[in-house]
Amino acid sequence: MGNSDIYRLAKPMKKGLLRLIFSRFLIIVLLLFLQVGILFAIFWWLGEYVPHFQVFRFLFSAAMVIYLFNNSMDSAAKLTWMFLIAIMPIPGAAFLLFTQTNLGHRTLKRRVEELVSETKDLLDQPEGVREELENDGSGTDDLGTYLNLSGCFPIYRNEEVTYFPTGESSFGPMLEELKKAEHFIFLEYFIIEEGFMWSEVLKILVEKAKAGVDVRVLYDGFCEMATLPMNYRTLLEQQGIKAKVFAPVRPFVSSHYNYRDHRKILVIDGKVAFNGGVNLADEYINRKKRFGYWKDASVMLRGSAVRSFTLMFLQMWCIDEEENSETSFLPYLEKTGFSPEKTNGYVIPYADCPLDAEKVGENVYMDILNRATDYVHIFTPYLILDGEMQASLQYAAKRGVDVKLILPGIPDKKMAYALAKSHYRALLESGVKIYEYSPGFVHSKVFVCDDIKAVVGTINLDYRSLYHHFECATYLYRCSCISEIEQDFRNSLQECREVTLDSLPNEKRFYKIMGRLMKFIAPLM
Repeated sequence: MGNSDIYRLAKPMKKGLLRLIFSRFLIIVLLLFLQVGILFAIFWWLGEYVPHFQVFRFLFSAAMVIYLFNNSMDSAAKLTWMFLIAIMPIPGAAFLLFTQTNLGHRTLKRRVEELVSETKDLLDQPEGVREELENDGSGTDDLGTYLNLSGCFPIYRNEEVTYFPTGESSFGPMLEELKKAEHFIFLEYFIIEEGFMWSEVLKILVEKAKAGVDVRVLYDGFCEMATLPMNYRTLLEQQGIKAKVFAPVRPFVSSHYNYRDHRKILVIDGKVAFNGGVNLADEYINRKKRFGYWKDASVMLRGSAVRSFTLMFLQMWCIDEEENSETSFLPYLEKTGFSPEKTNGYVIPYADCPLDAEKVGENVYMDILNRATDYVHIFTPYLILDGEMQASLQYAAKRGVDVKLILPGIPDKKMAYALAKSHYRALLESGVKIYEYSPGFVHSKVFVCDDIKAVVGTINLDYRSLYHHFECATYLYRCSCISEIEQDFRNSLQECREVTLDSLPNEKRFYKIMGRLMKFIAPLM
């Protein structure tokens, strides 16, 4: 089978319809209508027992509220569940029980815990790095200590980091690095979609696989519904490429589907790694226009820090395998002896797992906000905040830190856009400055702070990323590219519309109404 056969076999799909059919919004609406129908049926068929049912409903709802008050979940999530149970007690409680009992992902959770335990000591902390950071007042050493509670995330010194402010600026270097591969290529992406970008990557992967390079591709199961045919894994394997699908969607109900692999990682020979918001689809390099100009960001690492991304990939790759991780991982984690030419600063690649008790992505962001002295500038495509994150943004602004956010000017999801706008007034009143990117859609997930700190990765400011997805990012401290990240932010501001308290009354009525309505179920979005 030739390389082109993959594309002939992959039939185009009606993506817009599939996105609607499998969207969380539609599922929630259908559940609401279903439960309203059940209530009407109860009143119709059991009319004479309505007073008894009302007493039961009151007692049952009160018991569920007491349960929720004593639950450890986020306060905003508690309010959402209280709202659902108030209007539909029994179905709402059943849905809560379903999510709380871990039905469908207990095996996944156990396997993740095993992998973390087995691999937490595979990467050594470079000597002298922690000591250098102990007394510099940045908090980077403290952050490293925290991150290592949930995984193996050493702090690396003098790594070469290249920042790419757009998807198209990263694409050429990505292809060039792929062509240099001699031993292995690991790709882990939330979205892979047929088109120019993926075809150019795939050509190289097929060539390298034929040359004996260990090529592995891991993509999220929702790709099979929206962007790839169901047999795509088989098609890749026929080309000599090892392929896996994370959490493929099956025709049975499972809480497993709530946890998606949202990470974007490319590792080549343990020497070079790419990380950021850029998926392998044409809109990310603006070969296809969907929501105006698509702005994204990523970084390329050279040096020992690449080993952290190698470990992250292997952990996800082996999540469905019962084998000795240490034995299978070590050959890929050996030090290459490769030394980058341009070196300065410190780098911490890190991951966030939704199945443990730590909100790593959110805590790193809040650490930056709480330690900032001059400014924190943020790119984010979504703004669906819990109470803690909103409080951190507001507190930073109130104590004099210049907090600016750049969000999309053209949204990809209208409901998420409406929810973002529901936070605008409170943030603006506290001094946070908000801008919308007029040319199109911002997909970058970037924090930059005080000219010395930055995070570039896959982690959005929404419940999905902060609570329910497997995520990853690159923390940068005193790296030379941080000035480039800040300059990218300043350049982007020139193309933005500032949102002010005076301009809020002019916002579209649709977004005002939907933002208020959807806020009740924001943690489920």
